[in-house]
Amino acid sequence: MFGEGPPILLIHGITSSSRTWKRVMPRLAEKHTVIAPDLLGHGRSAKPQGDYSLGAYASGARDLLIALDIPRVTVVGHSLGGGIAMQFAYQFPERVGRMVLVDSGGLGREVNPILRAATLPLAEYVLPILFTPALHDAALKVRGALSRIGLSGGADVEGVSEGFASLTEGGGRRAFLNTVRSVIDPTGQKVSARDRLYLTEEVPSMIVWGENDRIIPVDHAEQAHDLMPRNRLEIFPGAGHFPFNEDPDRFIKVLEDFIETTEASEFSETHVRELIRAAA
Repeated sequence: MFGEGPPILLIHGITSSSRTWKRVMPRLAEKHTVIAPDLLGHGRSAKPQGDYSLGAYASGARDLLIALDIPRVTVVGHSLGGGIAMQFAYQFPERVGRMVLVDSGGLGREVNPILRAATLPLAEYVLPILFTPALHDAALKVRGALSRIGLSGGADVEGVSEGFASLTEGGGRRAFLNTVRSVIDPTGQKVSARDRLYLTEEVPSMIVWGENDRIIPVDHAEQAHDLMPRNRLEIFPGAGHFPFNEDPDRFIKVLEDFIETTEASEFSETHVRELIRAAA
């Protein structure tokens, strides 16, 4: 945690870590208190056998905010982190002032075949062969392969290859498989928030997406935008799955403008109950 001002919680994606935000964190900290944890099983966090579901990650984020004595945040979630952000808003609405989904999971079935393949039987035996400790420089060795599956942008190649490098260690591989299998199966994403997006009615929300995302298609952004009552949509032309690293200047500009031009919600469990009853 660093900086001072209205708090922002940055939640990274699968196989990433807080380092994925390195191009935007220092500048955001000029006006905000920035909280950017390594999720359980990622980065420098512990990698135990345990619960790697969206609900468990959301509870971990709540516990972190309690420990830091921060009652409410603007939550920004990327990829898997977007799914966690939506689950966090659903479980703990009183702690979410605003929500920003960046190339988010949980908004449709389609997802890159590499992630679907990780859910297949025997993947736990294949990954150690592909990602051995001798390949700790995987960020350099996999660039050609990433280009062949459509990840040609520098930010995408850097982000995904850093993630691949995290799979060279046994604990990281186990955490990855547990996490990916909790949200994806061989046919695509199996967890969807689409039927609950109406609950964001009182939460100022923004969707940010890379136009050329090859991990999760931009169609998901447009469909979710139509389902979310108070939502702003920002498509980054030419960007891939990591638009905040592809164009950090624009990302900071749209995020700060969104925060400055919206009033943080004071969403409560009581109001969520009323919405659910009304929709029943």
